[in-house]
Amino acid sequence: MSASASAADMAAVKTSSNGVWQGDDPLRFAFPLLILQALLILVLSRLLAFLLRPLRQPKVIAEMVAGILLGPSALGRNGAYLRALFPPWSAPVLESVASLGLLFFLFLVGLELDLRSVRRSGRRAFAIAAAGISLPFACGVGVAFVLRRAIPGADQAGYAPFLVFMGVALSITAFPVLARILAELKLLTTPIGETALAAAAFNDVAAWVLLALAVAISGGGDRGPITSLWVLLCSAAFVAAWMLAVKPAMAWVARRGDAAGEGGGDAWVAATLAGVLASGFATDLIGIHAIFGAFVFGLTVPKEGAFAGRVTARVEDLVSELLLPLYFASSGLKTDVAAIRGGVAWAMLALVIGTACAGKVAGTFGVAMACGMSAREAVVLGVVMNTKGLVELIVLNIGRERKSDENGLRGGHVAKRGSSGIGDAAANVKEPLQTRFHRSGGSKRTLGGGAFSVSLEGSILVLNEETFAILVLMALVTTFITTPTVMAIYKPARAAGRRRLHHRKLQGAVPSAPSSPSASAGAGAGATELRVLACIHGGQDVPALINLIETIRGHTQPRRLVKLYILRMVELTERTSSILMVRAARRNGLPFLRPRRAGEPHDQVDVAFDTYAQLGHVSVRPMTAVSALHTIHDDVAAVAEDKRVSLVVLPFHKRQTGHGDDVENLGPEWRAVNRRILREAPCSVAVLVDRGFGGGEQVSSEQVAHGICVVFFGGPDDREALELAGRMAEHPGVEVTVVRFVDGKAGSEEQSEVTLRPSNTKNADRSYTFSTAVVDTRKEKELDEAAVAEFRQRMGSLVRFEERVVVGNVIEEVVSIGKSREYGLVVVGKGRLPSSMVAQLAVRPAEHPELGPIGDALASSGHGVTSSVLVVQQHDMSKADEVPVSVVVDGHAHDGEFAKDTAMAEP
Repeated sequence: MSASASAADMAAVKTSSNGVWQGDDPLRFAFPLLILQALLILVLSRLLAFLLRPLRQPKVIAEMVAGILLGPSALGRNGAYLRALFPPWSAPVLESVASLGLLFFLFLVGLELDLRSVRRSGRRAFAIAAAGISLPFACGVGVAFVLRRAIPGADQAGYAPFLVFMGVALSITAFPVLARILAELKLLTTPIGETALAAAAFNDVAAWVLLALAVAISGGGDRGPITSLWVLLCSAAFVAAWMLAVKPAMAWVARRGDAAGEGGGDAWVAATLAGVLASGFATDLIGIHAIFGAFVFGLTVPKEGAFAGRVTARVEDLVSELLLPLYFASSGLKTDVAAIRGGVAWAMLALVIGTACAGKVAGTFGVAMACGMSAREAVVLGVVMNTKGLVELIVLNIGRERKSDENGLRGGHVAKRGSSGIGDAAANVKEPLQTRFHRSGGSKRTLGGGAFSVSLEGSILVLNEETFAILVLMALVTTFITTPTVMAIYKPARAAGRRRLHHRKLQGAVPSAPSSPSASAGAGAGATELRVLACIHGGQDVPALINLIETIRGHTQPRRLVKLYILRMVELTERTSSILMVRAARRNGLPFLRPRRAGEPHDQVDVAFDTYAQLGHVSVRPMTAVSALHTIHDDVAAVAEDKRVSLVVLPFHKRQTGHGDDVENLGPEWRAVNRRILREAPCSVAVLVDRGFGGGEQVSSEQVAHGICVVFFGGPDDREALELAGRMAEHPGVEVTVVRFVDGKAGSEEQSEVTLRPSNTKNADRSYTFSTAVVDTRKEKELDEAAVAEFRQRMGSLVRFEERVVVGNVIEEVVSIGKSREYGLVVVGKGRLPSSMVAQLAVRPAEHPELGPIGDALASSGHGVTSSVLVVQQHDMSKADEVPVSVVVDGHAHDGEFAKDTAMAEP
């Protein structure tokens, strides 16, 4: 195919079709074909991301694999498929759209990079970065000499650009992927995380400079080294101008955008996006890739204030969810794994992977140890610095597009996605966009499996087909192994730190409660305040939570001292805004207090708690935890220990959305979060099933009017619920009723001997779990009797006490309380050490097993319960291990439902 023919084909391509009914084939038109390509890419990449989720791989891995599968390595081996869905003429359209997404992604990377933290990191981060890039770069240069001899055609490219591209490919660190791994591991704002980010930032700057050098050298063409020198000088002038002139201008834009508020800052956001495009055009005009301009412009945008977050929110979803996968696919369509032929080529792949890992880890480890870091931290630092990801693909694609000749400074012009600068503009017009040239031993070859190129003889690409495939697989492998390796190294250290926690029960913080057999041994007379950590998902949880705290605090005159910590739990995603939130919400690896700065927009949740703090004279401290859902329980436990709270309040994963029966389910992930917190919290925990507690609106202390019922069967959890009810009863607007259930058949001839035994056949996700601790049942009964007696003596007429003798179905009795509409809140214990009546419920089908049998019955939607429910778990490490059980009655195991008239004895 000649150049003129290709140009004619491109000119004949139209944007949209008239439809099949008028005889048009949509696959022969640019826009409908682009839609179909994007749909195919998105479906495949999302499917792979779902499959790789259990391996905790970043989304970039799925997108890279999806691109390779769509290319000539897999599906592209079918020529009919390639001609139909990815014909050569469609390459410029797909690559142009993908490159636009890449442009804005690099802007977000620059926006994510805080140069001030880099400067604060000082000499240690600089030394680690220097070693982490110099040794791998030297190793890359050494490998380049081997590849030039072992890979056919690799020796045709010029020495200088080939060596520099190989050095950069092995030494670069993917800053965005690194930041997400550190955030997920709670390392982002710790000293090791700050060092890693700063070193990665230094690494990025050096790598971009070297890449610009390689681009300038390879783009000099037949104009010689003077052109390359001019490109480098112009690039340096561009960076200086943007940092000295554009950065103050963007600070002014950010201030105006913040002052305009959420709805009035659209013009300033639009101006920022225009600046991204202008910066990209400027660097492409100079002769380096447009992404450099976008990256530098991102560095100029201020990180403080709400403006950066607003810009990020406008850009990131479209870029990360649609345009970037297109870029990966276009890269995969140029990657042919089958081009790695023979044992020598695969040996070169192993050599490249081993050299990349060894060079980065060894260089970083050595300097980190010399700087005083522990061996574990030094290894973790070296492994995370070896992350490649998208940035690696960018480098490889630029090398794939750049031309060279045998001498590295001479050669014909090659058409590519971006121009080579002002000097090449006229030459690039002479040849069509999709025409690529390659020469290997004087023969003519087609690159990218024929999908994205038409090859002609003339000049040589810096990275040929086989070298490109080897380096892409190297990027995949190094990125894939990062997360599991760091997790394997870091998890033992985290577990060791957790063993030093001090554990507390609710009673330990009650200043006025007299000593009793049920009181915790740690309850000291010097305790002066109740510390509560309340976790929330969003504004919907606020009214019920404030009403609950106001009820728990008891006395209003004189006001009892309460310190309330509010922890907003936010899921960490791969969005850039998540990383910005982590930086804003964490300090030294833990969530920290969020003082509001002057001019910062008011958050509705913060306003609600500020109002409560002022009117209720309560000390309120808001915090935010941005974490992956499978690790966010570590944040809750760490804050509870750090702030020495006595009670953690959790929102149930289901909540009522209005006055009707509609229920919003936050999903099994948040249910799993609650279960982990119940298992690992260093203090007592209460789960609130909200059904509009307090009328669904926040009220003042004087307006509190609740009817509260405490259901008591016996055991440590029920005694904790009783202690909590004692606090509530002291509030003048709260009427507390304690209903104690007594087994009507206890001690009768009908009573059977019951034992709970661990069951290996049951799943804890679908069955109730009970403590495996060996306890003295007689002593437990004595503690229950003493707790009830002390409670009745202390509360006197403040509490209505009732005993119900049950001989039938205990669930019906409990559910009738929640359906009576007499009580706004029903408080129950989880029942990990069950009484005789709770033990018989162990084999019931469980909908919410984490709440225990009684709490589950009240929380289930099918029973018609209208009251809100508070399920209390007392903290006691000796009873922490819980497992599903089988019930043995008179020596016979029963795993099914018991008859309603079956009587149980104490296990």
